[in-house]
Amino acid sequence: MRYGQIRHYDIANGEGIRTSIFVTGCTHNCPNCFNVEYQDFQAGNLWTDKETATVVDYINDPNVAGLTLLGGEPMQNVEGLIEVVRAVRAAQPQKNIWVYSGYTWEEIISDPVRLLLLRLCDVLVDGRFVDALRDPALRFRGSSNQRVIAIGESLLQGKIVLHEDIHTHRPITTTADT
Repeated sequence: MRYGQIRHYDIANGEGIRTSIFVTGCTHNCPNCFNVEYQDFQAGNLWTDKETATVVDYINDPNVAGLTLLGGEPMQNVEGLIEVVRAVRAAQPQKNIWVYSGYTWEEIISDPVRLLLLRLCDVLVDGRFVDALRDPALRFRGSSNQRVIAIGESLLQGKIVLHEDIHTHRPITTTADT
């Protein structure tokens, strides 16, 4: 696996301050992609154990809410990312993991290899970027066809549950409830 960059602090790609990994390689070729330079599978640097250790160190930072995987196309870099995500989960199991993919939920869950990575993550932003549906006002996505999906709840219910639905309908607890 190769990567274009690792950001210790990223506030654009998921909730809170995140550490983000931008993998390289993507065959979707979405017109006006915001990361055209990361479509090349030979771009960037080779991922090693050193990068995994760096990401785990970043995730251990109490200011970091979680990890985000994007690129390029994470679902075309599954084998390399699974080990990284497992290392992050081992170090900080309570922190969430977001993954951005040009593949739709339906395409990912029908592929056993991609499903392995999906199951290790918490939130999926799915779908190819469509320039005609571009909307800068959208949170965490570039075009209106893309969805922000709560992975665990969607797998549990056997249907897509949007991330915002989970957070909007969360029950309020008081100190007496805990």
